[in-house]
Amino acid sequence: MIYKNFKPLREKKMPSIEEQVSIIKRNTAEIIPEEELIKKIKRKGSLTIKFGVDPTSPDIHLGHSVILLKLRTFQELGHKVILLIGDFTARVGDPTGRIKTRKPLTVKEIKENARTYKEQAFKILDPAKTKIDYNSRWLGKMNFSQILKLASRYTVARMLERDDFSLRYKKNIPIGLHEFLYPLMQAYDSVALKADVEIGGTDQKFNLLLGRYIQKTYGQSPQVIITMPILEGTDGKEKMSKSLGNYIGITDPPSEMYGKIMSIPDELIFRYFRLVTTLPEDKIDKLEKEFTEGKLHPKKAKKMLAFEIVRFYYDEKEAKYQDERFEKVFSKKEIPPEIPSCSFSSGKIGIVELLKSTGLAKSGSEARRLIQQGGVKWDGEKVKEINKVLSLTNEHILQVGKRRFLRIVKK
Repeated sequence: MIYKNFKPLREKKMPSIEEQVSIIKRNTAEIIPEEELIKKIKRKGSLTIKFGVDPTSPDIHLGHSVILLKLRTFQELGHKVILLIGDFTARVGDPTGRIKTRKPLTVKEIKENARTYKEQAFKILDPAKTKIDYNSRWLGKMNFSQILKLASRYTVARMLERDDFSLRYKKNIPIGLHEFLYPLMQAYDSVALKADVEIGGTDQKFNLLLGRYIQKTYGQSPQVIITMPILEGTDGKEKMSKSLGNYIGITDPPSEMYGKIMSIPDELIFRYFRLVTTLPEDKIDKLEKEFTEGKLHPKKAKKMLAFEIVRFYYDEKEAKYQDERFEKVFSKKEIPPEIPSCSFSSGKIGIVELLKSTGLAKSGSEARRLIQQGGVKWDGEKVKEINKVLSLTNEHILQVGKRRFLRIVKK
């Protein structure tokens, strides 16, 4: 689905500048400086909004959608959005939050990831109002003289004020010279695009501010920077990340997406409502008030959240189906009718071997861990013995965790 369920965030009548800024400001962490944003809109009307993303992973998750949804708001307000694919900066890798040098990606990996990023971003952004650009277009053409000129505009002392660099320096953890160049490269992107506004997560504040500074040194009007909150993952603690396994991908199957949302901690429900749905603010406020007063049960609130997110990335029909399916499977303990099947000719098989051969566990050690944690059920009964041998008769249901089911059929 590409840009299928888009609903305008404003009426046909263009809001006033004050109303625009109020809409833009909603759910942001910071706008630096806000008064400059007002002046830029008054002076230019339509602004150039830059969002740079390094294609270091093939998937976009709800954490990324926080910024993409804000970009969509800018589009609805008549501004020009540039989705900048950092195909050149990805060769270095953003050192933000890193305690060691990143392993560089291959050109092939970068190209493939960039392709999937574009496809997935258009689930949120309007393709007709989005310009896609690549920073290899200018960074790849810079000669050494131009690189020296850029590097001379900032000092090592200022660079070491950055938390991740200063921490590594104090602990004698190597910092590659190319890593110092990364923030400068990202800053030069703003020069090349003549960005009026750059948006990023709160963890990108140093890089965004450096973009303002470098634009000034090149004689440009400095960009306004907007930082968006970092979304916690399903564990409720760490930043949403594929590497931590606490993510909800925007291309996850609807059942996975719905189930993962139902697993988030209660305290994150309305943070998710505000940051990753398009539900009007007044409706969210009303729901939160009912929740706080004990009139809205956490489970019902989560179901409403899951419905909204599945509806947005798929459609209302799918959201309703997943709503009903969740009730059947998890509330009434029924087995979904559409689960896949797998056939075996042998009459007996060990549970560990079964989990491995069906792909429900990647290895024997993972299979054993799942059993020890009580996450495996055979015909509705929890499997407690790692060495358990199962007798296959006609048809059985194998369940791993809350959401994965497999019908086991004897040939």
